[in-house]
Formats: sequence, structure tokens, C-alpha cells
Amino acid sequence: MNAIEEARRLLRRAKADLTALRNMSDTGIFDEGIFGFHAQQAVEKALKAWLAAKDQTYPLRHDLGELFDALARAGEEAREFQALSLLTPYAVQFRYDEISIDDERLDRPKTVGEVGALVEWVETRLDSLAHADSSNQHDG
Repeated sequence: MNAIEEARRLLRRAKADLTALRNMSDTGIFDEGIFGFHAQQAVEKALKAWLAAKDQTYPLRHDLGELFDALARAGEEAREFQALSLLTPYAVQFRYDEISIDDERLDRPKTVGEVGALVEWVETRLDSLAHADSSNQHDG
């Protein structure tokens, strides 16, 4: 599988998590940990898709800050999405630990909007990289 195909595969999985998120607005049905987990997963897969499209090896861990750092090293600008790093604890910690009343709750509509914006950005970036790759193959 080439880099763009791998990136598209990851992005499809990110979109599946985003679809789940969009349907988890009811806090009485979906607890914070489940919502946060799918938000984190959508971001993680989108960032890994972005790295894969750049033909970069991505870490096989769940730390979103580490993925943002890898993008920066690859020369990619992702500052506007960096705040999504706060979702990292939902990958593991909050899957197994209960979130207490004292913990800050995610603003679900805002989180869905920010994760959706990232997924859309990555899809646009993939299309651009795929087009550039296709042009380079025809030129060479």
C-alpha cells in the first residue's frame, strides 16, 4: 500500500469516529469517557493520515502532542489544531478510570466542530498531496 492509500485508509477510520461523535450529544446516554475516546481517536487517526500522506512514519502511540510534533518536524503547520492535544488522556486513562464531577467536561458541540475541522483539513491536504504526487509521476 502506498503512502496516499494508507493515509486515505486512516482518514476513513477517523471519519467513522467523527460520525460516532456527531451522534453522542446526549450525555445521559454517552458518558464523557466514551465521547472523549472517539474524539481522541478521530484526531489521532487524522493526524496519522496526514503524516502517512507525507510518507512519514508515525508513532504507534496515542499521544496527540507527539503526533503534532512529528507533523512540525515534517514541515507541516498544524498550530490551529494543537488544542486538540487535550484529548490525549481519553485514549487510555479515561477509558478505564471514571471521570469525576470535578474534572472539566468537554464542550461536545465545540469538540465535534474542532475535530470535524481537522478531519476536513486533512482530507483537503491529502487531496493536494495526492494531486502533487500524481503530477510528479506524470512528469518523471
